Amino acid sequence: MKRIVFRVLFFSLLLSVCCAYAADETSVDEGTPQQESLQRVETVVYGAPSAGGMFLRLAKVERDLFGMDLPGSLTERQQALRSFIEEGTPTQPSLVFKIGVAEWVTLSKVSPSLPLADRMSNLEITLEGEPQVGALSARLERILTKLLPDGVSSAQAQIPAATILKASFAKTLTVRNVSKGDIVELNVTEDCVVGGVLAIAKGDRLFAEVTNVKMPRSFGRTSEISVEFREAEAISGRRMPVTLGPQAKKAMEIDSGAIGAAGASIAGAVLLGPLGLAGGFLVRGSDKQIPAGSLVYVETSEDASAVGYPISEQPAPAETATGTTVYDTSQQEQSDFIPIDESPQTPPPGENF
Repeated sequence: MKRIVFRVLFFSLLLSVCCAYAADETSVDEGTPQQESLQRVETVVYGAPSAGGMFLRLAKVERDLFGMDLPGSLTERQQALRSFIEEGTPTQPSLVFKIGVAEWVTLSKVSPSLPLADRMSNLEITLEGEPQVGALSARLERILTKLLPDGVSSAQAQIPAATILKASFAKTLTVRNVSKGDIVELNVTEDCVVGGVLAIAKGDRLFAEVTNVKMPRSFGRTSEISVEFREAEAISGRRMPVTLGPQAKKAMEIDSGAIGAAGASIAGAVLLGPLGLAGGFLVRGSDKQIPAGSLVYVETSEDASAVGYPISEQPAPAETATGTTVYDTSQQEQSDFIPIDESPQTPPPGENF
């Protein structure tokens, strides 16, 4: 009888432990700050959030990055990871910044859309002929020691409002492969150097939102794709608002010939300012598409500050290498671009874009 009672108690205890463990694994609901923080970390490391319980996911990130589990509570470990990957400290730049600098020094561009493991492998193949194995953070530090023996320098870049950025669409957009609310990526095509500090590197991302999609309709009514620019991402991962403002629109008009010669362009689209789309554009046509590689100019909406990589000798504008935009903030003057009419632009009846 005692043996039966003992077995009942044992299995009851075992069931309680299992239930408690399962509750711990699922106690944090989707959409909570803890989940969102872990998803941001996983997106940097793996390219996308993972599935499963938070404890197992967190442990996997730690082992892939450091080769071991970090000490502390779930919240403490998450905060430590977030700080290490995205925020950094006054004396130690973030992982995102460090690998961006390593890519820029080695490849002359960055690739923030790729998972961390792929970015590391690309660096190692370029520098050493083959990818290595081991904890990702240790592999990055080894590469940085070779590239920059004195360490990775950083400085605050003060990015003024209306700073012009040139970018291209990462994928083709059509009325059949995008929907209203989709976030699409563009890649910056030229370095942005402000006051001798590399703030935004070639390959950094711009984010835009699809604000409206209309399929081709009867009676010859054309399809439409409306896109609105949202944010630009600096080499440190810091994001800042951007728009298709008057300076960017003027830059697009001035450079329309060069854009046409270099590749696809949306310069023929209806460009709408604050009285139309809030800094976006509208493309009309019969099943119209925006091809991958289409070029566009945007401008920062407000003054911004971001951690950047100081370049030892800032070239004069005449000596600047092709593909680099340099802003000298020490003698900032009014832009030469002429403001243009911001009233909504409506195409003539029957004209397609």
